[in-house]
Amino acid sequence: MIRTIAFATFAAFPVTLPYAQEVAPYLDDRSTAERVVASLYNAVNRQEYRRAHSYFAPRTAPDLSAFREGYATTQSVRLRHGEVIAEGAAGTLLFAVPVAIEAVTTEGSAVYTGCYRLSQVQPASQELPPFRPIGIDSGELSESDTPFDTAMGTCDLQ
Repeated sequence: MIRTIAFATFAAFPVTLPYAQEVAPYLDDRSTAERVVASLYNAVNRQEYRRAHSYFAPRTAPDLSAFREGYATTQSVRLRHGEVIAEGAAGTLLFAVPVAIEAVTTEGSAVYTGCYRLSQVQPASQELPPFRPIGIDSGELSESDTPFDTAMGTCDLQ
C-alpha cells in the first residue's frame, strides 16, 4: 500500500512581497517511522532545518551546517512512502521506509527514490532520561527518471 503525503508548496520570495507566503502546517510526529520521515520533510518545507536535523539519531546525524546548505536552493518537497519494514532485535526496533521525493529547487524539479533506515531502543527499556524517540540512522536517495506519482524506492533492513 502506498500512502501520499502532500505538503503545501511554497517558494522563497523576497520579504518585500505584499502578500504572505503559504507555509505547510506544522507536523512533528515521532510515533512511527513513516511519520518521522514525513516530519523531516515537513520541517524542510517550512525551512526549519534545525528541526529537520533533529529527526536523525544523534550518533549518525549529518553535520548541521552541511545539512542546511544541502537545502539552500530547495523551495518545496513532496513525499510518498511505501510499505514500512519493521523488526525487533535485542531490545531495539528497526525500520526501513521506502520513499519517493519530488524536490522543487530554484533550478527546476527532480524526483528521487530511496530508503530511510530508522531505529529506536524499546520504549519500555528506556529507564534513564532523556527519552530517545525513533530516529533516522541513514538515508540513501538517487535521482530517478520515473514520474513522482509512480516512483518508489526499495528497502531492506541491512
